[in-house]
Amino acid sequence: MSAQRAEGAAPAIPIVALDPATYPAWLEGQSATVRRWVKGTGFRAERLERCLVPGPDGAPALVLVGVVAAELYALASLPLWLPPGDYTLAPGPLALDSERAALGFALGAYQYGRYRRPRREPARLLTPDGVDEARLRDLVAACSRVRDLVNTPSADCGPAELAGVLRELARQHGASLEEWSGDALLEANFPAIHAVGRASPRAPRLLALEWGDPGAPRVALVGKGVCFDTGGLDLKPADGMRMMKKDMGGAAHAIALAELVMARRLPVRLQLLVAAVENAIGPDAYRPGDVLATRAGLSVEVHNTDAEGRVILGDALCYAAEGKPDLVIDFATLTGAARVALGPDLPALFSNRAEFSDQLHQVSRREHDLVWPMPIWQGYASYLDSSIADLVNASNSRHAGAIVAALYLNRFVPEATPWLHLDLYAWNDTDRPGRPKGGEAQGLRSVFAFLRERYG
Repeated sequence: MSAQRAEGAAPAIPIVALDPATYPAWLEGQSATVRRWVKGTGFRAERLERCLVPGPDGAPALVLVGVVAAELYALASLPLWLPPGDYTLAPGPLALDSERAALGFALGAYQYGRYRRPRREPARLLTPDGVDEARLRDLVAACSRVRDLVNTPSADCGPAELAGVLRELARQHGASLEEWSGDALLEANFPAIHAVGRASPRAPRLLALEWGDPGAPRVALVGKGVCFDTGGLDLKPADGMRMMKKDMGGAAHAIALAELVMARRLPVRLQLLVAAVENAIGPDAYRPGDVLATRAGLSVEVHNTDAEGRVILGDALCYAAEGKPDLVIDFATLTGAARVALGPDLPALFSNRAEFSDQLHQVSRREHDLVWPMPIWQGYASYLDSSIADLVNASNSRHAGAIVAALYLNRFVPEATPWLHLDLYAWNDTDRPGRPKGGEAQGLRSVFAFLRERYG
């Protein structure tokens, strides 16, 4: 995004949005030269079609783009297609939501550049009139934070590196940070987090950031930070392990949302909890059949060491509930079953408060950042029965995997504590306009909008 232009810079090039219904009349009103050029390119204003119209000197003078009016990513294909320079959203026969269009444009400009230079400079869109530029920048920064963290390989994004991110956030926003690492987790009564992460040479951690007015409503954000997931002794096959750098995608969302809450100064008492581990193989790895202690006092029989995310979240959710929060929200790349049910783009939403789930779903539709409600169906609670412990960490059944995982987490959240759980993918498998292949923020903007509505 660009709000100001250098003195003497060339005029910003207008972008006109059209669809097949508005295109013929618009074209009829143009000069013969423009009509001839546009028709010659074959442009028909179909969705995502683009046309760059030159001026008399051959330089770009006008951009046409075919859109669906309500689509977030209407302009997202333009930043890395147009020649570098300044562009402006021009009035036209098809009215776009200017904030949504600007957000989609900015998301389309994203390039991950830690290990190589970005392939090119993106085009810049002048902030449209009436759009809160600061809020827009904060939203884009939060989405980029998720993408950057998820895209970073595990060698450079382990538990210690996540701790470094939180330390910097605490410094920037005047928050406090507490950290338990390695055996300190046992001393502080976080035994399940310790058990999952103890086999790795990179010590497991629980990170706790606090910010805001102590008298404000308390909101706890909890993130699954499995920085790499081998599956443990229930080892994943190679193709299942290849992208497991993204298994900390839940933590990335919780971190980015916390950063957004602090940047926008929502009137809440924020608690951010990140359970950061590497699920590794080693002499001290936890085993199938082991019975683990938890902070909640529940004993957990390990049915599958690859169902580790819910194990570490149990301790973190229990700790969050001890603070008597007004609301707990957790984010986790938790189950393949959620992807089978809803595909990669729709996070599964579970809640112990139907009204919260309904409200967030409605907000997500408005924000074009969908989450999809799923039931915490107690009829499947028996799937977690153990013959020797309070519960198992995974079911023998192949049915209802996402629901069963939510039921597991629900055991660690008191009924009196309102709770939202998002089971998400945090990844784009392919390149699409505004959604490059790699890490992705899903439900982040919707949850922030939900919090903004609830707490002002």
